[in-house]
Amino acid sequence: MNNKKSRGSGRTRNWVFILYPESAPLNWRDVLDGEHIRWIESPLHDRDINETDGEVKKSHYHVLLMFESVKDFSQVKDITDKVNSAVPIKCNGTRGMVRYFAHLDNLEKFQYDKNDIVGHGGADVAEFLKPTLGERYVFIWEMREYVRKNDILEFCDLFDYAAENRFEDWFPLLCDSCAYVMGQFIKSCRNKYFDSLHVQDKRNKN
Repeated sequence: MNNKKSRGSGRTRNWVFILYPESAPLNWRDVLDGEHIRWIESPLHDRDINETDGEVKKSHYHVLLMFESVKDFSQVKDITDKVNSAVPIKCNGTRGMVRYFAHLDNLEKFQYDKNDIVGHGGADVAEFLKPTLGERYVFIWEMREYVRKNDILEFCDLFDYAAENRFEDWFPLLCDSCAYVMGQFIKSCRNKYFDSLHVQDKRNKN
């Protein structure tokens, strides 16, 4: 079988490869930046375990290259050869790949810090790490619990807390899509609270 074809020689815009620091030039990031493309760098994977023998794998980075137009294998390999990386392969899903950089959906693997995923050339990592639908519901549940436990009666108090303490998860949701539901929930809590005070006041007067 042709080796080039076996690695996926079809043309596509997104490619990924593994880079070993011990083999790469010290300025490998500068080399990739010099290509003037969007690319994303994983945290250093130095805790991966080889399933066959239980040994720690050689430290490495995963790198995603995102081109403005489709490229074939040879064009991409011309770039990856400059940093002495493993051969590039086509990336079928950029979002899933970036999440894999921190093993976010592979809980059996070591969990790397997603904040150590670095975007270059204008690549917006946050766009790839937006929460899934299931994660959104978990964060909304967490905000609900925070509102109840801390007697939050104004949306601004939740918003300020999220901005200062939950900037990576709650705050983007409140900015983009969950402000209405949380605002309505807080309003309902506030109404319920003042209604209870009103009832209690009437009882006291009677």
